[in-house]
Amino acid sequence: MKLRNPILRGFNPDPSFCRVGDDYYIATSTFEWYPGVQIHHSKDLANWDLVTRPLNREIQLDMRGNPDSGGIWAPALSYSDGLFWLIYTDVKRLSGSYKDAHNYVVTAPDITGPWSDPIYMNSSGFDPSIFHDDDGRIWMLNVVWDHRGFMDHRNAPHDLFGGILLQEFDPKARKLVGPIKRVFHRSPHGMTEAPHLMKRNGWYYLITAEGGTSYEHAITYARSRTIDGPYEIHPDTHILTAKDHPESPIQKVGHGQPVEGPNGEMLHTFLCGRPLADKSCPCGRETGLTVLQWGDDDWPYHAGGPVPELEFDCPLPDSVMKPHKSEIRYDFSAPELHIDFQWLRTPFPERLFELTPKGIELIGRESIGSHYEQSLIARRQTEHRCSVETTVEFSPTGYQQMAGLAAYYNSTKFHYLCVTARSNGQRVLTIQSCPGDWPEGQLQFPINEGIEIPAGPIQLGVDITLDALQFRFNTGDGWENVGPVLDAAVLSDEGGVGAHSSFTGNFIGMAAQDLTGQETRALFSEFVYRETRDE
Repeated sequence: MKLRNPILRGFNPDPSFCRVGDDYYIATSTFEWYPGVQIHHSKDLANWDLVTRPLNREIQLDMRGNPDSGGIWAPALSYSDGLFWLIYTDVKRLSGSYKDAHNYVVTAPDITGPWSDPIYMNSSGFDPSIFHDDDGRIWMLNVVWDHRGFMDHRNAPHDLFGGILLQEFDPKARKLVGPIKRVFHRSPHGMTEAPHLMKRNGWYYLITAEGGTSYEHAITYARSRTIDGPYEIHPDTHILTAKDHPESPIQKVGHGQPVEGPNGEMLHTFLCGRPLADKSCPCGRETGLTVLQWGDDDWPYHAGGPVPELEFDCPLPDSVMKPHKSEIRYDFSAPELHIDFQWLRTPFPERLFELTPKGIELIGRESIGSHYEQSLIARRQTEHRCSVETTVEFSPTGYQQMAGLAAYYNSTKFHYLCVTARSNGQRVLTIQSCPGDWPEGQLQFPINEGIEIPAGPIQLGVDITLDALQFRFNTGDGWENVGPVLDAAVLSDEGGVGAHSSFTGNFIGMAAQDLTGQETRALFSEFVYRETRDE
């Protein structure tokens, strides 16, 4: 059968690949979304199920105050001696010259946990990984960040990426030990990050990403006979990239990791994006998969050049793809929030929402642009054509109380259809938009004061078709469009400040704010997500 890229659709970047027997796992970055790290599982490489988000308590992860696109960067998943290892970065600052990035590792006997309390590793950079050598020693790699890269005589942004560091980890002492050595700097392409190590036939292979996270992205290979180098670069430099192939429907190819496949071939994950005509990617950076073959020179190669295929033969020929679900209905009747949904930053979800027999109650908290505590429960947009409908009961008494349906990329890039009230208490439906061109989140109001609506439940809907977004509502007399067609391309890495400071993807979800501090609640009784899969 044919597999079709991307295999993990919607915001699932920086894929770390781990194989344990016949089980395959992919861990991806979640940035400021909570709980931290998505881990998907498959036995057939065709069907992938989200099985856990392991960083789910305060001691492991607290991102209150973290900036947009901060938080969890590039987790790396590995398995050794009966334990899963997950190493990750929590980025507290990313703008300007500095990166305040702290690296931790947790372990678990099973992929679903229980996951341990974290061990602090270092703060010298980001994109950490763990390598378990065949002599029993454990090594950590990470990018070292060099804030001096903006000096006049240096070459920013390339010189900000200071190379790949290697240091040994002592599991008994629970800390890094021994000398720190820079084992690799960069190829001519530069901006080297995302290090992973593998070993084969006496060679240590260093896999890195280069060229930034957008259209110049690439996967670079180097190798050495010793773990600390020197490393020689692959004859083709980049194993996988689309940077010189603008015609490819898959772009931004980079940041991946290999595992050995069932027949001795090398399966390789990679980050990718599916751009619209304007080169924006509202679905975010996604995860793809391809197959490499070993050459007689002990280097891996990708047949047909560096661009991954949109479709390729599954290495497990007996695999059968499950039918695609074009509609999912969430009724919030289960005792726990459906795994498709996340919230932002805080390890205390009980302050944001409560599941009840009638639906999910959101507790009005800070503004939708808050970096601390906001009630926004949302799921990923996974196709370029999708729609959402929800029903909300909400009785605001003033304009500082809001609840409704949001299409949200980050605190400065969103469109929000919300129920609120005028100063006289009259309930209205209005739209707040933030197009990302003001870093501090300047609001626009496409329908100004809004339209009056009666008391009682109201259905809210949104339709996204490529770069066009249309809100609608229904108070009982049928669906009506509300407001103009809005720009969905804003809700992408490329919108606003641009792709080198924006790393997530568009979410659609339910939100509630009470800027008075009275914690007014909004009840959402259903949430329906529909999509048409891109062909």
